[in-house]
Amino acid sequence: MECITISGINKLQMPIVGLGTWRAKPEETENAVLAALENGYRHIDTAFNYNNEDAIGTALKKWFEMGKGKRDDLFITTKLPNMANRAKDVERFLKMSLQRLQLDYIDLYLIHMPFSFVCNEDNLTPVIKPDGTFELDNNDNIATWKVMEQQVKAGLSKAIGLSNFNLEQIRNIYNTAEIKPAVLQVELHAYLQQKELRSVCRELNIAVTAYAPLGSPGANTHFTTKYNYSVSDFPDILGHPLVKEIAKHYNRTSGQILLRHLIQQDIIVIPKSSNPERIKENINVFDFQLTPDDMDKLNKLDKGENGRIFDFLFFKGVEKHPEYPFALKIQ
Repeated sequence: MECITISGINKLQMPIVGLGTWRAKPEETENAVLAALENGYRHIDTAFNYNNEDAIGTALKKWFEMGKGKRDDLFITTKLPNMANRAKDVERFLKMSLQRLQLDYIDLYLIHMPFSFVCNEDNLTPVIKPDGTFELDNNDNIATWKVMEQQVKAGLSKAIGLSNFNLEQIRNIYNTAEIKPAVLQVELHAYLQQKELRSVCRELNIAVTAYAPLGSPGANTHFTTKYNYSVSDFPDILGHPLVKEIAKHYNRTSGQILLRHLIQQDIIVIPKSSNPERIKENINVFDFQLTPDDMDKLNKLDKGENGRIFDFLFFKGVEKHPEYPFALKIQ
């Protein structure tokens, strides 16, 4: 498995392909994780908000007990949730994640989003007002980061990073940090290639992880079902004629071509799947290489901000938060 070197207190090797688990139901997560581990995955990505850390913990425990591997073989990422993005909540929520995952430490802990909602302490979810808007809570990301650093010093996480932060927010953290962000996880795929963001991350020695590297084909159904929110003209990157043409040329799937395009640029990818065959396909991307010409063709699919799927407007009212990370398009 190819790895990217990231910076914690010590250098860490982060596998360049991981299993994404967003939207994976608990009952299917355990089988997906075990299938991934059997197929050579050593990097699992989850989050408190995904509500599947318990299932992942069960799968990891089974894998260890079967003698298939040990904790040091794996790279586990989880995230501080959006209703706990406050200095006082970091340690509490990290320890809850560790308990659910049945682990003593996390390899990478990320601030999931730069904004914060008020937490309903009864069920540890964001408070939603009667009109459907999320109750916003002001947060200080620099203060939160200082407590994230303490978790590394305490040995609860080997490295820390950010997710869904924009350039200004990243620089604000970086410039005040004692332990610098090791990784930035953002939406990144052929339609949203984030070239400026990636360039700055290279300068700052921050590795980049792409979520939704295949365009998250099931996301719109999730948005509609859970949030009554739909993205108009939802993109089908896997079905793009150019992607299909290149896939046919290499005798590969469209998904494998899209993942290879990112991997060849040293971008970590975390495709989500619960299908054992698809899980196997998604890691079978190291025995071929795209030509410079094909890389260039795929680079030209970039739509910039118009390619963004995850603007978080399914959190009704989030755009009014002072730390909302994206400029809204004026219609």
